[in-house]
Amino acid sequence: MDNLFVSRSLDEIRFWSRIMKEHALFLSLGFTYEDKQLIDEAKQFIGVFEQIEQQLNTYTSHTDPQLIKTFNNHVYQAAVSIWAYKRKVLGLILRCKIRSNNYALLVDHTSREAAYFAKRLKELNEGKLKTLPDAIIKENVFFLKIMGDHAKFIGHLLDPSERKLVDQARDFSYDFDQLLYQAIDLDSMRPQSETKPILNQFLDGNRISVVSLRNFKKSAKELIEECKIKSNIHPLLADHVFREAERFLQIIDMFEASLKK
Repeated sequence: MDNLFVSRSLDEIRFWSRIMKEHALFLSLGFTYEDKQLIDEAKQFIGVFEQIEQQLNTYTSHTDPQLIKTFNNHVYQAAVSIWAYKRKVLGLILRCKIRSNNYALLVDHTSREAAYFAKRLKELNEGKLKTLPDAIIKENVFFLKIMGDHAKFIGHLLDPSERKLVDQARDFSYDFDQLLYQAIDLDSMRPQSETKPILNQFLDGNRISVVSLRNFKKSAKELIEECKIKSNIHPLLADHVFREAERFLQIIDMFEASLKK
Protein backbone atom coordinates (compact mmCIF):
# COMPACT_ATOMS: atom_id res chain seq x y z
CA MET A 1 0.00 0.00 0.00
CA ASP A 2 2.90 2.36 0.80
CA ASN A 3 4.40 1.80 -2.66
CA LEU A 4 1.04 2.53 -4.29
CA PHE A 5 0.71 5.75 -2.26
CA VAL A 6 4.18 6.90 -3.32
CA SER A 7 3.76 6.04 -7.01
CA ARG A 8 0.29 7.62 -7.22
CA SER A 9 1.52 10.77 -5.48
CA LEU A 10 4.52 11.18 -7.75
CA ASP A 11 2.39 10.54 -10.84
CA GLU A 12 -0.21 13.16 -9.88
CA ILE A 13 2.45 15.75 -9.08
CA ARG A 14 4.44 15.00 -12.23
CA PHE A 15 1.40 15.54 -14.45
CA TRP A 16 -0.42 18.38 -12.71
CA SER A 17 2.59 20.48 -11.69
CA ARG A 18 3.49 20.83 -15.35
CA ILE A 19 -0.12 21.73 -16.13
CA MET A 20 -0.13 24.39 -13.38
CA LYS A 21 3.15 25.85 -14.64
CA GLU A 22 1.74 26.09 -18.16
CA HIS A 23 -1.48 27.68 -16.90
CA ALA A 24 0.62 30.42 -15.31
CA LEU A 25 2.40 30.97 -18.62
CA PHE A 26 -0.82 31.09 -20.67
CA LEU A 27 -2.44 33.52 -18.25
CA SER A 28 0.63 35.77 -18.29
CA LEU A 29 0.51 35.90 -22.10
CA GLY A 30 -3.17 36.87 -22.07
CA PHE A 31 -2.87 40.00 -19.93
CA THR A 32 -2.33 43.49 -21.35
CA TYR A 33 0.84 45.44 -20.57
CA GLU A 34 -1.15 47.45 -17.97
CA ASP A 35 -1.54 44.37 -15.77
CA LYS A 36 2.11 44.09 -14.83
CA GLN A 37 1.41 42.96 -11.25
CA LEU A 38 -0.80 40.08 -12.45
CA ILE A 39 1.85 39.11 -15.00
CA ASP A 40 4.55 39.15 -12.30
CA GLU A 41 2.38 36.97 -10.04
CA ALA A 42 1.87 34.48 -12.86
CA LYS A 43 5.61 34.35 -13.48
CA GLN A 44 6.20 33.68 -9.79
CA PHE A 45 3.95 30.63 -10.04
CA ILE A 46 5.99 29.40 -13.00
CA GLY A 47 9.01 29.46 -10.68
CA VAL A 48 7.12 27.76 -7.85
CA PHE A 49 6.10 24.81 -9.99
CA GLU A 50 9.51 24.56 -11.66
CA GLN A 51 11.01 24.15 -8.17
CA ILE A 52 8.42 21.47 -7.40
CA GLU A 53 9.39 19.64 -10.59
CA GLN A 54 13.05 19.80 -9.62
CA GLN A 55 12.31 18.41 -6.15
CA LEU A 56 10.09 15.73 -7.69
CA ASN A 57 13.06 14.46 -9.70
CA THR A 58 14.90 13.62 -6.48
CA TYR A 59 12.23 11.08 -5.46
CA THR A 60 11.58 7.53 -6.65
CA SER A 61 8.94 4.88 -6.02
CA HIS A 62 11.13 3.66 -3.12
CA THR A 63 11.17 7.00 -1.30
CA ASP A 64 9.99 7.00 2.32
CA PRO A 65 6.17 7.47 2.26
CA GLN A 66 6.37 9.97 5.14
CA LEU A 67 8.68 12.14 3.04
CA ILE A 68 6.21 11.99 0.15
CA LYS A 69 3.35 12.89 2.48
CA THR A 70 5.25 16.02 3.50
CA PHE A 71 5.97 16.79 -0.16
CA ASN A 72 2.29 16.36 -0.99
CA ASN A 73 1.43 18.91 1.68
CA HIS A 74 3.93 21.36 0.20
CA VAL A 75 2.54 20.92 -3.32
CA TYR A 76 -1.01 21.13 -1.96
CA GLN A 77 -0.26 24.63 -0.65
CA ALA A 78 1.09 25.65 -4.06
CA ALA A 79 -2.03 24.28 -5.79
CA VAL A 80 -4.32 26.15 -3.38
CA SER A 81 -2.32 29.35 -3.89
CA ILE A 82 -2.55 29.24 -7.68
CA TRP A 83 -6.25 28.38 -7.36
CA ALA A 84 -6.77 31.56 -5.29
CA TYR A 85 -4.81 33.59 -7.85
CA LYS A 86 -6.93 32.25 -10.71
CA ARG A 87 -10.17 33.01 -8.84
CA LYS A 88 -8.91 36.54 -8.18
CA VAL A 89 -8.21 37.01 -11.90
CA LEU A 90 -11.63 35.61 -12.77
CA GLY A 91 -13.29 38.06 -10.38
CA LEU A 92 -11.43 40.97 -11.98
CA ILE A 93 -12.55 39.86 -15.45
CA LEU A 94 -16.19 39.37 -14.42
CA ARG A 95 -16.30 42.81 -12.75
CA CYS A 96 -14.69 44.38 -15.84
CA LYS A 97 -11.76 45.58 -13.72
CA ILE A 98 -9.30 44.29 -16.30
CA ARG A 99 -9.48 43.69 -20.05
CA SER A 100 -7.81 40.40 -20.80
CA ASN A 101 -7.39 38.05 -23.74
CA ASN A 102 -8.01 35.23 -21.26
CA TYR A 103 -11.62 34.10 -21.57
CA ALA A 104 -13.52 34.02 -18.28
CA LEU A 105 -14.37 30.35 -18.94
CA LEU A 106 -10.69 29.58 -19.54
CA VAL A 107 -9.69 31.12 -16.19
CA ASP A 108 -12.51 29.25 -14.45
CA HIS A 109 -11.40 26.07 -16.26
CA THR A 110 -7.83 26.43 -15.00
CA SER A 111 -9.04 27.09 -11.45
CA ARG A 112 -11.14 23.92 -11.50
CA GLU A 113 -8.05 21.95 -12.47
CA ALA A 114 -6.07 23.53 -9.60
CA ALA A 115 -8.87 22.60 -7.18
CA TYR A 116 -8.90 19.05 -8.57
CA PHE A 117 -5.12 18.77 -8.11
CA ALA A 118 -5.29 19.99 -4.51
CA LYS A 119 -8.17 17.61 -3.78
CA ARG A 120 -6.25 14.63 -5.19
CA LEU A 121 -3.24 15.39 -3.00
CA LYS A 122 -5.45 15.71 0.08
CA GLU A 123 -7.17 12.40 -0.71
CA LEU A 124 -3.85 10.63 -1.18
CA ASN A 125 -2.57 11.87 2.17
CA GLU A 126 -5.83 10.64 3.74
CA GLY A 127 -5.13 7.17 2.37
CA LYS A 128 -7.92 7.18 -0.22
CA LEU A 129 -6.42 4.93 -2.89
CA LYS A 130 -9.27 2.59 -3.83
CA THR A 131 -11.52 3.32 -6.80
CA LEU A 132 -15.18 3.61 -5.80
CA PRO A 133 -18.20 3.73 -8.16
CA ASP A 134 -19.00 7.18 -6.85
CA ALA A 135 -15.48 8.33 -7.67
CA ILE A 136 -15.71 6.92 -11.21
CA ILE A 137 -18.80 8.98 -11.98
CA LYS A 138 -17.54 12.19 -10.38
CA GLU A 139 -14.15 11.90 -12.07
CA ASN A 140 -15.86 11.55 -15.43
CA VAL A 141 -18.10 14.54 -14.72
CA PHE A 142 -14.95 16.57 -14.07
CA PHE A 143 -13.04 15.42 -17.16
CA LEU A 144 -16.01 15.55 -19.54
CA LYS A 145 -16.47 19.21 -18.60
CA ILE A 146 -12.74 19.77 -19.18
CA MET A 147 -12.89 18.13 -22.63
CA GLY A 148 -15.97 20.14 -23.59
CA ASP A 149 -14.21 23.34 -22.53
CA HIS A 150 -11.20 22.44 -24.66
CA ALA A 151 -13.39 22.04 -27.73
CA LYS A 152 -14.94 25.47 -27.07
CA PHE A 153 -11.55 27.14 -26.64
CA ILE A 154 -10.19 25.56 -29.82
CA GLY A 155 -13.27 26.69 -31.78
CA HIS A 156 -12.85 30.29 -30.58
CA LEU A 157 -9.07 30.47 -31.01
CA LEU A 158 -8.98 29.12 -34.55
CA ASP A 159 -9.05 31.75 -37.29
CA PRO A 160 -12.66 32.13 -38.54
CA SER A 161 -11.46 31.23 -42.03
CA GLU A 162 -10.63 27.70 -40.80
CA ARG A 163 -14.30 26.84 -41.22
CA LYS A 164 -14.01 23.05 -41.31
CA LEU A 165 -11.92 22.88 -38.14
CA VAL A 166 -14.17 25.40 -36.37
CA ASP A 167 -17.20 23.26 -37.24
CA GLN A 168 -15.44 20.12 -35.97
CA ALA A 169 -14.60 21.87 -32.68
CA ARG A 170 -18.23 22.95 -32.28
CA ASP A 171 -19.40 19.40 -32.92
CA PHE A 172 -17.04 18.11 -30.22
CA SER A 173 -18.30 20.82 -27.84
CA TYR A 174 -21.89 19.66 -28.37
CA ASP A 175 -20.98 15.96 -28.02
CA PHE A 176 -19.15 16.47 -24.74
CA ASP A 177 -21.91 18.67 -23.35
CA GLN A 178 -24.32 15.77 -23.97
CA LEU A 179 -21.94 13.28 -22.34
CA LEU A 180 -21.59 15.62 -19.37
CA TYR A 181 -25.36 15.88 -18.92
CA GLN A 182 -25.56 12.08 -19.12
CA ALA A 183 -22.87 11.74 -16.46
CA ILE A 184 -24.65 14.25 -14.19
CA ASP A 185 -27.87 12.25 -14.60
CA LEU A 186 -26.04 9.06 -13.68
CA ASP A 187 -24.51 10.76 -10.66
CA SER A 188 -27.98 11.73 -9.39
CA MET A 189 -29.21 8.12 -9.73
CA ARG A 190 -26.80 6.69 -7.13
CA PRO A 191 -26.80 4.23 -5.39
CA GLN A 192 -29.04 2.45 -7.90
CA SER A 193 -26.55 3.20 -10.69
CA GLU A 194 -23.64 1.58 -8.86
CA THR A 195 -23.60 -1.59 -10.95
CA LYS A 196 -20.67 -2.74 -13.02
CA PRO A 197 -22.56 -3.19 -16.34
CA ILE A 198 -23.85 0.40 -16.25
CA LEU A 199 -20.45 1.81 -15.30
CA ASN A 200 -18.70 -0.25 -17.97
CA GLN A 201 -21.08 0.99 -20.65
CA PHE A 202 -20.66 4.53 -19.35
CA LEU A 203 -16.86 4.30 -19.58
CA ASP A 204 -16.93 2.63 -23.01
CA GLY A 205 -19.06 5.43 -24.44
CA ASN A 206 -16.83 8.10 -22.97
CA ARG A 207 -13.70 6.38 -24.26
CA ILE A 208 -14.95 6.43 -27.87
CA SER A 209 -15.60 10.18 -27.72
CA VAL A 210 -12.35 11.00 -25.91
CA VAL A 211 -10.31 9.02 -28.45
CA SER A 212 -11.95 11.00 -31.27
CA LEU A 213 -11.25 14.31 -29.54
CA ARG A 214 -7.69 13.21 -28.67
CA ASN A 215 -7.05 12.43 -32.35
CA PHE A 216 -8.52 15.78 -33.40
CA LYS A 217 -6.27 17.56 -30.92
CA LYS A 218 -3.25 15.59 -32.13
CA SER A 219 -3.92 16.60 -35.74
CA ALA A 220 -4.49 20.23 -34.76
CA LYS A 221 -1.32 20.22 -32.65
CA GLU A 222 0.75 18.94 -35.57
CA LEU A 223 -0.79 21.44 -38.00
CA ILE A 224 -0.15 24.32 -35.60
CA GLU A 225 3.47 23.26 -35.04
CA GLU A 226 3.98 23.08 -38.81
CA CYS A 227 2.23 26.45 -39.34
CA LYS A 228 -0.33 24.83 -41.65
CA ILE A 229 -3.42 26.37 -40.06
CA LYS A 230 -4.29 29.89 -38.94
CA SER A 231 -5.06 30.33 -35.26
CA ASN A 232 -4.23 32.15 -32.03
CA ILE A 233 -3.39 28.84 -30.39
CA HIS A 234 0.07 28.69 -28.83
CA PRO A 235 1.84 25.44 -29.86
CA LEU A 236 2.35 24.62 -26.17
CA LEU A 237 -1.39 25.08 -25.53
CA ALA A 238 -2.14 22.62 -28.35
CA ASP A 239 0.17 20.08 -26.71
CA HIS A 240 -1.27 20.90 -23.28
CA VAL A 241 -4.87 20.03 -24.21
CA PHE A 242 -3.67 16.91 -26.06
CA ARG A 243 -1.90 15.66 -22.91
CA GLU A 244 -5.04 16.22 -20.83
CA ALA A 245 -7.07 14.06 -23.23
CA GLU A 246 -4.41 11.36 -22.93
CA ARG A 247 -4.66 11.66 -19.15
CA PHE A 248 -8.42 11.14 -19.25
CA LEU A 249 -7.95 7.98 -21.33
CA GLN A 250 -5.43 6.64 -18.80
CA ILE A 251 -7.93 7.27 -16.00
CA ILE A 252 -10.67 5.46 -17.94
CA ASP A 253 -8.26 2.51 -18.34
CA MET A 254 -7.61 2.51 -14.59
CA PHE A 255 -11.33 2.59 -13.80
CA GLU A 256 -12.11 -0.22 -16.22
CA ALA A 257 -9.35 -2.35 -14.67
CA SER A 258 -10.77 -1.72 -11.19
CA LEU A 259 -14.24 -2.86 -12.30
CA LYS A 260 -12.81 -6.22 -13.45
CA LYS A 261 -11.61 -7.08 -9.94
